[in-house]
Amino acid sequence: MFRHGSSGRGEGEQGRKVDLHSRERVARRSSGFQEFTKQIGGQEGLTILDLGPTSPSNIEYITSQGHKVYNEDVLSASVDPALLIPGSNGEPAIDVEHFFAENLIFRGHQFDAVLCWDIPDYLHESLVKPMVERICSVLKPGGVLLAFFHTRDAGPEAPYFRYHIAGPDTLELQPVPRFRLQRVFNNRHIENLFHDYKSLKFFLARDYIREVLVVR
Repeated sequence: MFRHGSSGRGEGEQGRKVDLHSRERVARRSSGFQEFTKQIGGQEGLTILDLGPTSPSNIEYITSQGHKVYNEDVLSASVDPALLIPGSNGEPAIDVEHFFAENLIFRGHQFDAVLCWDIPDYLHESLVKPMVERICSVLKPGGVLLAFFHTRDAGPEAPYFRYHIAGPDTLELQPVPRFRLQRVFNNRHIENLFHDYKSLKFFLARDYIREVLVVR
């Protein structure tokens, strides 16, 4: 569902074990988000798209800077059983046309910035490239997108987190034991994924995450 919030005026703790059955949030410094904040700073009335689960913290932070925020929980939408169809190899597949007929429909909205988080790492492979292309089509020239990608060292059991904005360079990670890591992108894969964008800037954190700031 495409939700609209009203307008208004690093690194992780390496080595800390996270209980996936707990709702405890873990604070994490983020150089990528700090750069994202700088990019949108000093401006008002920007329109920002958050592709993660709805977070009151994110809405409050963004609207307090004088911006509008829209939210669409892409991962939750992607696991709708109604999207499953028989695949060519006999395994269930995603009906890609059906997904994009019902999701990421922006009805003329253009965005100045996008918070993509680590969705490409957890999203079904058939949806990743079309999602990035759809976002590119609605991101204004010069607009910025922030995405996180796991490195191979993260391991296949890397937990999924909701990201809550806690400050201009700090995020709070809330474990949600619902999604599994689907793949690991290397730098070349990431560059190919965003080949229609103007530039990419990489930030390597200590918790096996590449943070990428992309300019349209």
